[in-house]
Amino acid sequence: MEILSFRTPGLGDQTYVLAHGRQAVLVDPQRDIGRFLAAVEERDLELRFVLETHLHNDYVSGAEQAARTTGAELVLPAAAAAAYPHTPAFHLEDLGDRGLTVRPIHTPGHTPEHTSYVVLVDGEPMALFSGGSLLVGSAGRPDLLGLPRARTLAKLQYQSLNRLAALPREVQLLPTHGEGSFCTASGAGLYTSTVGEQIDTNPLLGIPDAETFADHFLSGLMPIPAFYRYMGPANTLGVEPMPQTRVPETRVSDLDEMTGDKVRVVDIRPRAKQAAGMLPGSTAIEFGDDFGSWAGWLVPYNSPIVLVAERDQDVDAAVTQLAQIGVDSVRGVIFDVPGTAATSTFTLLELPDFLRRLEDRGVQLLDVRMPNERAAVRWDGAVEGFAADLFTEGLPDGLDRDKPVLVACGTGRRASIVASLLAREGFQPIVLNNAGVADMVAASDRAA
Repeated sequence: MEILSFRTPGLGDQTYVLAHGRQAVLVDPQRDIGRFLAAVEERDLELRFVLETHLHNDYVSGAEQAARTTGAELVLPAAAAAAYPHTPAFHLEDLGDRGLTVRPIHTPGHTPEHTSYVVLVDGEPMALFSGGSLLVGSAGRPDLLGLPRARTLAKLQYQSLNRLAALPREVQLLPTHGEGSFCTASGAGLYTSTVGEQIDTNPLLGIPDAETFADHFLSGLMPIPAFYRYMGPANTLGVEPMPQTRVPETRVSDLDEMTGDKVRVVDIRPRAKQAAGMLPGSTAIEFGDDFGSWAGWLVPYNSPIVLVAERDQDVDAAVTQLAQIGVDSVRGVIFDVPGTAATSTFTLLELPDFLRRLEDRGVQLLDVRMPNERAAVRWDGAVEGFAADLFTEGLPDGLDRDKPVLVACGTGRRASIVASLLAREGFQPIVLNNAGVADMVAASDRAA
């Protein structure tokens, strides 16, 4: 048996191909299925099953299209009730044959229909695809369908984790969600493990009862990206194939013809380029592994987008990340921005200069980290507001447009994103670059 793992870092998720003999099983594929099917073809395998553990909330699934393309049997949790043809997976009703058997285990908690799959080879359990149930050091969060259902789902998750922990210790644990995924509760670490390792080390498996588990589990959840609300319905009804990722080159002057379409300009250049000058009204999201998640969170979903990029940047990768969350609305890319048009600016400062500037009386500090980060370490006197909330709920009361706003996060990435919003609203943003609030506190303590 061979297991291939395909990690998508920006979403914190993994897709798997399990190969045994000439047969293959594909688990929780994302929309860009070419990379998975290429691995199957390279090994001259027959794709027997495409398995979905749940109706994903964080990305658009490629399962339906993978099954259609290859003729494989598409398997979804029975309670998912998806609108397209599939084989419903019922609890403990095996699929396949003795040589390669897939055993569904109903594991509600992350979602009500969630189903994990144990793969048995010649009757012996070898691998557990746990989706968003049992994770490495954590478990899938239960609040994505709304807080009114979260406690019930958390208690179901308690039962599901303990159900999976009853499997043989040597069974490989292969979750879909992991570090970097907003579908996890805090604490997810490595990506794969074994059932035995989790019995010994996962703190959630040491909680004695479902009520205590729910209390613990619901106490420190992360914010939910805005685009998540569109993923479940899309995956229930079916999704179009992956679009082409090559988009046309356009010019700044062409934007005037698109104004009626409410086009959003998203600047993906390195933050130093953004700081030196952006098109007015741009949202600055420096390209990285999590570009698509931030764009899906901050830009109104599926609104027309024009990217601003450097010529040596991988625009196809940026478009792919957007397509992975169902955003197929990129109209074009601008590579050359005239200096006369790039009138929106902000300032980047490294830690020593930032701290010196903070000593000025006429400045204000804005901390844009998540609540759990602020709970761990705070800067007294900072105005606080999570970066994504500032885009959806507005800037905090009390910020003075006549005073520079020093913006800090963990590394400068989120702070530069917020700087583009502040510049749009007429503020004078100054970003802490390559450092964060924890570094500020540590440097201040050393100087004391």
